[in-house]
Amino acid sequence: MNLEKVFGWEGINIKNYSMFGCTVSKGLSVIKRHTTELMGYKNVFLELGGNDCDFDWKEIADNPEKEHLPNTPIIDFRRLYGEAIEEIRCNGGSPIMLNLPPLDPNRYFNWFSKGLNKSNILKWLGDINMIYRWQEMYNVEVMLLAIKKDVPIIDIRSAFLKYNNYNDFLCSDGIHPNDEGYKLIYRTIGE
Repeated sequence: MNLEKVFGWEGINIKNYSMFGCTVSKGLSVIKRHTTELMGYKNVFLELGGNDCDFDWKEIADNPEKEHLPNTPIIDFRRLYGEAIEEIRCNGGSPIMLNLPPLDPNRYFNWFSKGLNKSNILKWLGDINMIYRWQEMYNVEVMLLAIKKDVPIIDIRSAFLKYNNYNDFLCSDGIHPNDEGYKLIYRTIGE
């Protein structure tokens, strides 16, 4: 996507360090590994949490009676995200956080539960909407951390939720933005 065209600006210098499946611990290691490069940028955008709040759904399907923890428990998420912010600041960067785009719990459930025991997963969840509520807890944590650490935050979630059918901006998996969703995110950042 041509961000210069989306923003209407010329000479934008963006380096994208994002990676599929990135959790806050992986993000922190990327920040540490690229510290020297990051020092050359005025702003460092962070959007973490979506993979952290996810679960090992196969394990849940196989053992719904057990306790299951997310990829990054929320207390660890808070601590590691705080470390990422401080690492950027200690090296002269200015972090800017983005909250989480919403997910479509029905689509996401249908996506991750393919070939798994759906009734066991639902037994553990209680109801499909728990997927949305759980992710919302991580989104709230991102918002609170931005306030606590005095980091500017861009509210991309509301940009989606203001539409009656926000899932029109999501891929068939129910969690990743589609092309129109990314355009919406970029426009929101630009504004």
